[in-house]
Amino acid sequence: MTELLALGISHKTAPVALRERLALGDREGARLLGELVARAEVDEAVAISTCNRTEIYLAVTDPVQAEAELLGRLARRAAIRPTELAAIVYSPRNCDAARQLFRVTSGLESMIVGEGEVQGQVRRAYESALAAGTTGLLLNRLFRAALQTGKRVRSETAIGASRLSVSTVAVGLARDVVGDLAFRRVVVVGAGETAELTARALADQGVRTLFVANRDAQRALALADRFGGSVTALDELPALLAEADIVVASTSSPDAIIGAEELDEVMRARHGRPLVLIDLAVPRDIEPACGDLEGVHRYDIDDLQAVVARNLKVREGERERAEAIVEDELRRIAVWLAQRDVVPTLQALREHGAGIVERVLAENASRWETASPRDRARIEAVARSVMQRLLHEPTIRLKALEDAGDHGRQQIVRELFGLQEGTTAQAAETGAPADVRELRRRPRP
Repeated sequence: MTELLALGISHKTAPVALRERLALGDREGARLLGELVARAEVDEAVAISTCNRTEIYLAVTDPVQAEAELLGRLARRAAIRPTELAAIVYSPRNCDAARQLFRVTSGLESMIVGEGEVQGQVRRAYESALAAGTTGLLLNRLFRAALQTGKRVRSETAIGASRLSVSTVAVGLARDVVGDLAFRRVVVVGAGETAELTARALADQGVRTLFVANRDAQRALALADRFGGSVTALDELPALLAEADIVVASTSSPDAIIGAEELDEVMRARHGRPLVLIDLAVPRDIEPACGDLEGVHRYDIDDLQAVVARNLKVREGERERAEAIVEDELRRIAVWLAQRDVVPTLQALREHGAGIVERVLAENASRWETASPRDRARIEAVARSVMQRLLHEPTIRLKALEDAGDHGRQQIVRELFGLQEGTTAQAAETGAPADVRELRRRPRP
């Protein structure tokens, strides 16, 4: 039976210094997913990697083996022991894994509760896996349901009404440090979604001189044009640092963009004029040692949490309503999961009972050699009747689990009766719904 497994870390379980070691770029994520679905115990895989979390969602036939394999791969990536990583990861299964994804997509697990960017990040992660061919029936249904849940939360509650985000909090922090931003020189390093949100927040504060440095000149130019800024190449960044008051960095570079050694030279030329550095990237764009330099005020994504705490009260009143929506959508996916598995489980249970009857009759055939054909038919009928009565109550209970959406307990039934995965596959071919047969037959990418 295919199960749902999630494994991840977030700002709630690990500091940015560890999260950045597990962050996945587009190519790295695609490679990891391809390697995972190539394994016999993994059917489908999707990876979500943002500044605050790295989570992998899997459809697996052996959750224990799959979890151990994924944990080992992530530990090697982070260059730590698997046992050390196991202490900080979370690994929910089935409905608990679905609940985690729904909460993430709804912004309930974000550093800033209700922030809207995470829904777009989940959508892009799903679309990337879809394009790579690492999703199937289970994860397709799950992620579409998660995105629907996020949409409901944002439309039916006011949890995101104040439009708080990491970018707006970062700009607020800069204002707290240097005061009025209207006449400050600001450099935004990057031109992605976070950079765009930062530019918008800066424009709202009256910032008119905005330099955007990024490897993608066209994206940087479009962003600068939109918010009245100007563009310079990334290799001109040292000269920009010499004149800037505030730098906000948010690239997807695997390596630091601003190093302590280079910044030390810049600060000497500034003659003690302070510089505020805000690093919103994971992996980090600004070396932590930069914060040790005189006149430098450096903040990374984890430093924003204290600022965030002061802004959460405006959203707490909507959290309960948002969580109720998540649980409502979770019940729907739980019913679907149960229906997906209960029919082949019932069929496998009946085949298991019929097989026992056949074996018992065959094993005892020599004991009633003198019995007439009519007597043999009666013996066979009695044996089948006993089997049917024995399985009557388990059948009723299984159907009740289907109606209740309690798919997790079906695995207990399979284990109690010794129903093997091969039997389930055979049942899917003969009596399971079309969507179950599709899941069993889906070729590996």
